[in-house]
Amino acid sequence: MDDGYDSDIARAIALSLQDSGPPIAANAEVIDLSADEPDDDEARFHAEIQRAIEESKRQSAPAAPPAPAPAAATDPASAFRAERARLEAERLERQKRHRPDAYQSSKTVDLDESSDEEEQTRGAKRQRISPSSRAGARSANTHASSSSTAAANSSYVAAAARTRPSGNASGSGAQTVFWDGELRQTANAHVDPQKDRRPVFRLSEIISPKDDIEFAIVSAFCWNFPLIYQMFDPRTPVIAVDHSQAGDASIKAILPNWVRTTPFIRGGRGCMHMKFMLLFYKTGRLRIMISTANLVDYDWRDIENTVWVQDVPKLPAPVVADPKTEDFSSSMIRVLHAVNVAPALVNLLKNDHPNIPLQRLEDLRTQWDFSKVKAALIPSIAGKHEGWPKVILTGHTRLMKALIDMGGATPADKELVLECQGSSIGTYSTQWLNEFYCSARGESAQGWLDKSKASRTKLPFPPVKILFPSAQYVRESALGEAGGGTMFCRRNQWEGKNFPRELFHQTRSKRGKVLMHSKMILGTFRDKRGGLGGVGRRTATDGEDEDGSGSKLAGWAYVGSHNFTPSAWGTLSGSAFNPTLNITNYELGLLIPLHSQEEIDRVACWERPAQKYVLGRDIPWMQTESQAFAQ
Repeated sequence: MDDGYDSDIARAIALSLQDSGPPIAANAEVIDLSADEPDDDEARFHAEIQRAIEESKRQSAPAAPPAPAPAAATDPASAFRAERARLEAERLERQKRHRPDAYQSSKTVDLDESSDEEEQTRGAKRQRISPSSRAGARSANTHASSSSTAAANSSYVAAAARTRPSGNASGSGAQTVFWDGELRQTANAHVDPQKDRRPVFRLSEIISPKDDIEFAIVSAFCWNFPLIYQMFDPRTPVIAVDHSQAGDASIKAILPNWVRTTPFIRGGRGCMHMKFMLLFYKTGRLRIMISTANLVDYDWRDIENTVWVQDVPKLPAPVVADPKTEDFSSSMIRVLHAVNVAPALVNLLKNDHPNIPLQRLEDLRTQWDFSKVKAALIPSIAGKHEGWPKVILTGHTRLMKALIDMGGATPADKELVLECQGSSIGTYSTQWLNEFYCSARGESAQGWLDKSKASRTKLPFPPVKILFPSAQYVRESALGEAGGGTMFCRRNQWEGKNFPRELFHQTRSKRGKVLMHSKMILGTFRDKRGGLGGVGRRTATDGEDEDGSGSKLAGWAYVGSHNFTPSAWGTLSGSAFNPTLNITNYELGLLIPLHSQEEIDRVACWERPAQKYVLGRDIPWMQTESQAFAQ
């Protein structure tokens, strides 16, 4: 187990003891449910943690006033930290003996998805800022000491207070319910107040009121467990979906009422990159959150992210679901099975929580009313998917199928233009870009797969704008180079022989000089004659379906965890009769229909039109070449 991960869990246990609610039993155990860790070492570690907790509680028991002594000697928190530090040092030394391979390199790695080659050797990534960096740039290193974690959590809360706009018509999360769905940017401590006029989402408002949450399923690629633990009532059962560097499927009870689960990843290559929440309230309401942000304070304070929230009411009585119908809830059930939630749910039900509102994953379809959800769920499930019935359920071919179902396929007399905003650059070829573009047009890939491989390599690049910050823009941003630790591009990519440098465009936040971690693809239509004359309007003769709202689509937006990379969206092979889609990562996002130019402009989180790179002058930001990230 990762050292910092253990430290986070220990701090969360300590926080649980300080909670104002009913105390957790002193003999509560953290139970290891997996067999892939060093069992003796792990058991000894948790036993030592329990002894430290008991010592802390013993010292805090009422007693006759002693003679004056230094404050540190009577402070239970200080005693706990001192004991914890000693135990941690001993444990690290044991792990070095048992697992010397894990300590041959102490390099700090980065937070977020990197490109295809980097996926093969990725670790638990986190924001990395050198000691000489600007003081204003706060680290999102989730493996910091307990004191630095507490400081980071406090600064997150303080930043949230500073960035709260006055007169927010939406009110607080405790008072607002989003029955129709809501897409917003996250609050940010560094935006230009004059440009930050629209409502935003804060994590504390989404997970609210915490006392009313009966059960939660929460997923992220990178976690700050002490921060997130504080946002839930400690009595609330939570399933935490996490990334495992080893790629093993596992479940583990990590805290009282918390179970961590990780999905299988072939050969450990790739990552569980999904970022979502399912919050089940005592009233029966279900809140769904899908975002681009990890569960670390940095993502909700220092960089910009995008969040979608929709509340779903519980049905008066269960209904019978058509197993042949593909909809939002059926897709979500498939996602939960894929990321190993089912055994974690069984574990909770069999132990201390037999009455949680979700007794089986399939109950999502039969007990909640998803009729007002207009967005389509777009998952990528890591693995090899063969045959059309499976291929159209995941990756970019799932995007294709959702566009057809939604009436968002490109009209016959229009050309689709894609603007792809992300935080990581992939290894692009004209074959893959045209493959993705085919799906984004809402066209079946059968015709594409019928083309010879030689002919695919000769195709020109499609009308795609790849949005990524230039090196100069990062230097001039609010946090300077030190804030660029979650943006990934490498020199060998940029200088590759057939790399599409001419497709790169500058991305600038609408809210000032902040960097964007948002992952968004905007699809708009223009006349095939080449005119940019606004959004293509559809007519009844185009043959496209409406999405049920009574208006034709003017465009669409994808928002979620997918970066614009083959690792995230998948790569097609095989034949038109029997296709194969290979996907490296677990990803999750939404396809949102857009009905007007006004909606298009409102949804895009960057300044439009994006300015094209001037080749020879502009180059993308490369953190590996920055002194702020020097080893």
